[in-house]
Amino acid sequence: MPQSTLWQGYVMKRAGRAAKTKPDLNLGEDGGELNELGASFPPLESPPVHFATENNTIVTSQTGSTALVPCVINNIGDGMVSWIRRKDYHLLTVGLTTYSSDDRFQAIHLQHSEDWTLQIKFVQQRDAGLYECQVSSHPPTSIFIQLNVVEAKAEIQGPSEKYLKPGSGLRLQCTVLQSTELTGYLPFQAPAYVFWYHNNRMINYDVDRGINVTTELSEKTSTLTITNAATRHSGNYSCVPSNAQPASTYVHILNVLTIYSTFGSLEIGSQWMLFLLV
Repeated sequence: MPQSTLWQGYVMKRAGRAAKTKPDLNLGEDGGELNELGASFPPLESPPVHFATENNTIVTSQTGSTALVPCVINNIGDGMVSWIRRKDYHLLTVGLTTYSSDDRFQAIHLQHSEDWTLQIKFVQQRDAGLYECQVSSHPPTSIFIQLNVVEAKAEIQGPSEKYLKPGSGLRLQCTVLQSTELTGYLPFQAPAYVFWYHNNRMINYDVDRGINVTTELSEKTSTLTITNAATRHSGNYSCVPSNAQPASTYVHILNVLTIYSTFGSLEIGSQWMLFLLV
């Protein structure tokens, strides 16, 4: 028998076996048996909307900064997110559209993310209060976020007036208080700079006058030191951070010789210094 005839017979046998193993489903015009199979399973229900952000979360921001009010939502589906200011029921945003005439308000959302953050630029004390993050599910569901706004301020440690003898060392430490920390969705609000003024002169770089300024922006502290204070160093010293109200202290450098000429060999003490200046 020719080899080609043998090969054709082998192919026909293999085709016959394959045909026998093929399922014989009569689908019909409308899906037939597959439709009947699918009808035996109930339709899948969408999972309910879930807020990953805890209800009654408290957010703190400082005056003049950008406040970020968080709202993370799981399983939002086709729902629409709205932000409402509760104290006057003012509709701020729907989706990514701002409905407030105040353009400081904006909804921030990245595609495919679950985060719908309300951004408030240059936040003021009047912005403090309760905000509602609402999803247009059936029925609508929402959570509330409390925004607190604080006024950051500087503070110089010690009394508001300081008394020193000439030749003494002077150390003034300034700390920024009530500056919002890195908590949750808030950025760390460290000052961009801290300037020191002696009367009306900025002295951060007056090393030649015996003044040294060390600033730790991340710690929100700045320290001014004078190793050998002289009468020319008397006056008002102000600490001025970029993001907080300034603080001041007055330094008195008393001339010991003048006191001796007035009171003889009287021992100098802080109480006598205060007495002489009154």
